[in-house]
Amino acid sequence: MAEHVLRAGMPRSGVQAGELAVPALATQSQPAPLIDRVITDATGSFPLADVEDLARLGVWSVDLRAGTMYLSEGLRELCGLPPDCTVDQVLESVHADDQEALDAFRARLCEPDGSPLELEVRSKDGERTFEVRGRPEIDNAGEVVRILGIVHDVSPYREFERRASQDRRLFGDAQQVARLGTWEWNTATGECIWSSMLYELFGVEPGTPISYTEYLTFVHPEDRGWVDERWRELATGGRPVEAEHRVILPDGATRVFRCRGAALDRGGTVMIGTAQDVTEQRSTETRMMRSSQRFSDLVAIAPVGIGLFDESERLVDANDALCRLLELDLERLRGTTATQLTHPSDRGKPLLTRHDTARYGAVTADLRAGQRVLITSSGKTLYCELGVTESVADDGRRFWLVVFSDVTDRRRAAERLRYQATHDELTGLPGRAAVNELLGRLLGGADADRVALLWCDVDNFKRVNDSLGHEVGDELIIALARRLERGLPPSCTPARMSGDEYVVICSDVQEAGGVEALANRVARLLRTAVPVRGQLLRVSATIGAAVPSAHDTSAADLLRFADAAMFSAKRQGAGRVSIANAELIKNANSQMLLEGQLRDAIANDGLVLHYQPVVSPDGTVLSAEALVRWPHPERGMLGPGEFLPVAEQGDMLRELDRWVLRTALCEAAKWPVLAGGVLGGGPGVAVNLAGLVPGDPEFVEIVSAAVAESGIEWDRVVLELVETSLIDLPSRTRETMAELADRGVRFAVDDFGTGYSSLARLKELPAQIIKIDRAFVNGVATQAADFAVVRALVDMARAMGRSCVAEGVENDSQFHVLRSFGIEAYQGWLLSRPIAAADFRELLGRGPLDIPTGA
Repeated sequence: MAEHVLRAGMPRSGVQAGELAVPALATQSQPAPLIDRVITDATGSFPLADVEDLARLGVWSVDLRAGTMYLSEGLRELCGLPPDCTVDQVLESVHADDQEALDAFRARLCEPDGSPLELEVRSKDGERTFEVRGRPEIDNAGEVVRILGIVHDVSPYREFERRASQDRRLFGDAQQVARLGTWEWNTATGECIWSSMLYELFGVEPGTPISYTEYLTFVHPEDRGWVDERWRELATGGRPVEAEHRVILPDGATRVFRCRGAALDRGGTVMIGTAQDVTEQRSTETRMMRSSQRFSDLVAIAPVGIGLFDESERLVDANDALCRLLELDLERLRGTTATQLTHPSDRGKPLLTRHDTARYGAVTADLRAGQRVLITSSGKTLYCELGVTESVADDGRRFWLVVFSDVTDRRRAAERLRYQATHDELTGLPGRAAVNELLGRLLGGADADRVALLWCDVDNFKRVNDSLGHEVGDELIIALARRLERGLPPSCTPARMSGDEYVVICSDVQEAGGVEALANRVARLLRTAVPVRGQLLRVSATIGAAVPSAHDTSAADLLRFADAAMFSAKRQGAGRVSIANAELIKNANSQMLLEGQLRDAIANDGLVLHYQPVVSPDGTVLSAEALVRWPHPERGMLGPGEFLPVAEQGDMLRELDRWVLRTALCEAAKWPVLAGGVLGGGPGVAVNLAGLVPGDPEFVEIVSAAVAESGIEWDRVVLELVETSLIDLPSRTRETMAELADRGVRFAVDDFGTGYSSLARLKELPAQIIKIDRAFVNGVATQAADFAVVRALVDMARAMGRSCVAEGVENDSQFHVLRSFGIEAYQGWLLSRPIAAADFRELLGRGPLDIPTGA
């Protein structure tokens, strides 16, 4: 280590390993002697090995004239140097970061001022700290001839100082975070000593002299008296005290301090203690107390039941609402288990389900409790929606807070709505939705091959409605529903699909004797005489039956097959039964394919309109009836008779009507305007409506939108409806028709005379035009009865201010007879067949049509 000193400040060039160059001490011309060896003899002039070991130090010296350096044995052991160490080894034992300071220290030792010097360096690994001291010796000539020194291991002292400094820093940080200061009070002199943090907390400049009296001036006036008494007790009795009081700071702010004090020495005059600013903590506690009180008040007045359960799932507290809900007072309710509150039918699912959760690593309440069934003290069933949450009490015990929302009325209302949605309102039988659900469940089960479905259509039911009224028709439907309920086997379920259509779902057709036997049994049930309002109505039903054709037959498939079988039976006559076979199922599948194609055609304008003119007696074209055609990509041009049944079965009539209405009005708006007669100032356009009827809630809006889109005049629009759709109309529907009529729209009764109304009802029809059906027109020139009926119809219509159109005029004789009756308009092949839109525009351009001459 002595070599460290000798090397410092000495030139490094020309110095051999193990040697130390001695710098010039007096003049620059005097050569510097070389230290050529290290003396390691332990018998030198310092026989202090025991002292060195005890003091953890070592001695070193450098003789500059002799060029030698002495290291004591204690120094070598202290620094871990070998007995034959070199100068380089001594220097390398010092930490690299301290080499620069060591060089400066060595240079100063070589200065001839004789001043002792000190330096701290670290060991090479940085684990230990050494204090190096050196003092040069000066000869009479003023030159440095020798340097004496020691090396002291001060590592323990520096570690202690480091820890003490760290503790002071942590203590200061802790005071800062905790907003806590320390104080000392000399009760004899009244003098106080405050920590820097306490000065900061009180808002006083650090170092300001503080006395006990001055401290009391900071205390809130309302607290000052009792606070002074408390500190006086400490001063006289010496027992530790605590006090929490308000303080008014120099800036006027009020804070809350919690102070603790104790005597430094028992019986002494010095007291020590702490003062902590707890303003925020107390403010938070106050808010929590208020919040807790508000919560307690809210629980007390909450309209829903709230209960507190302990870890054993026993109720320990409840609000009044829960007591009322369960019909028990709180004392009787306390201690009741969750299981005892649960209805016996719901006890397989505990009220509070506990499970381990990885997230919280604890047993928690199941928050998915959902809707549960409870029982009151009187045995009444109660449906409740539970909200469950877990919490922890102040003492660490877990508890569950459970909110009981009574949903009994809501559940029953939902059940009623579900029943109404799945059952027919008139008969109480399952409806279409329930049929689909039941069929889906049966066809998805193991006994799907035993399922059968019957589709029953009451024959001539419209005749009952039209002749006797809808109320009589409703009573008939109800009576037939009751017969089905009483007469079917246990494995069968009757349902109502629509007005006069029932279905029977059989879960085990083998038990019922087979599908044919079951179909005949149902046919006998529906072939009966039903007494209604003093009348005996004889009815029958056409029935189609179907069973699954494959393992993947769906509910929709089975309904479609049974419906197709029913239509097949209808073609054979009333009261017939038909069972779906492979060919019929194939046709039904084709029908479904055709439905999809027709739906696409409607959506993508894949249909076309042909027009048949309606002419006056002199041949003027008054209007044209729009007749829809379907140019099928594979089957060619299809007439309405081929695809209207498909549209009806696929529930597409309304959309088809909308397409025809919109298209017809847009095309008619472009026709050349000619002078007309009955229908106003130009050729009108008549559109047959079957799915879009006045009873539709959007009827007026749809018609108005079509007129607006096309730009056609309102009085050129004629809407044709069949006679039966205009009988017994509700007042709201009549108002709808009147609203359109006021704008100029005319309603026509299509195929009049083929319905089941009497002629007396003609005056009730809310229509301006009567279209006489071709069935009467065909025999008007040859049959006396047809002649009389048509003449009576024309006379009555004229008397009621209605105009007539004769349909199906095919020969001259018919035309002449009809013209003799004074009929205003004619339509039929005699005048023109239905023609394409372009041809009809060309026809209009040619003027009046040719009509038969003669009488």
